[in-house]
Amino acid sequence: MAETVLLIERVAVGGPESPRVTLEIAAHTTVSVVGEDHTGIGNLGRVAIGLKPPGDGRVTVMGTDLATLSRSELLAYRRLVGYLPAGDGLLQNLTLHQNVALPLRFGSNFSESQIASRLNIMLAATRLTGAEQLRPAQASEEQRRRAALARALAFDPDLVVLEDVFVGLTDRAARDVLETARGGDLPQGSRRTVLTIGPVLPSSVIQRFDLRYRMTRQGLQPED
Repeated sequence: MAETVLLIERVAVGGPESPRVTLEIAAHTTVSVVGEDHTGIGNLGRVAIGLKPPGDGRVTVMGTDLATLSRSELLAYRRLVGYLPAGDGLLQNLTLHQNVALPLRFGSNFSESQIASRLNIMLAATRLTGAEQLRPAQASEEQRRRAALARALAFDPDLVVLEDVFVGLTDRAARDVLETARGGDLPQGSRRTVLTIGPVLPSSVIQRFDLRYRMTRQGLQPED
């Protein structure tokens, strides 16, 4: 049986009065949750990575109950999970290159040569080579999304949580971004475990998801 990477148990993501959500994601799977803002879906990613307390529910990632971690332990844990927030979260006064470098410079003890090597790998993987010196205001929406993804993958995490990642992208770009997040295929599935959260799922990528869910006022519903 596949290892459970992320387990969200009975969490009221839309507030105390909202339905409780239970979501179990196995290793090497690609999962989507779609829904509208009023369902509380915007909180799901924050709950999954420990940015928002689950109330009286529980969140377990790679066998660790996030509620048991100290603040410093929780910060260290977040290096194991790649997170791309809605709106990409890029700093406007930095270039795309500098934005991608941030977690490596301030979240690791890597040497400058190690940082440079990792950056080169990430910029090439997300097809940003040649655009990395642009600031976010100068870059296209696709380039900004690719830079945010490169930053989320900086530490080559096993679990990646992506919010609104497909909004504004062409079908080609959506497929490319998803495949980069998945990290390629293994016999048991994608190399990384991926959870995407957002309002819609483009038809061009549906076949690459192992499980799809819709968030409603009644809770989480599986989609065919």
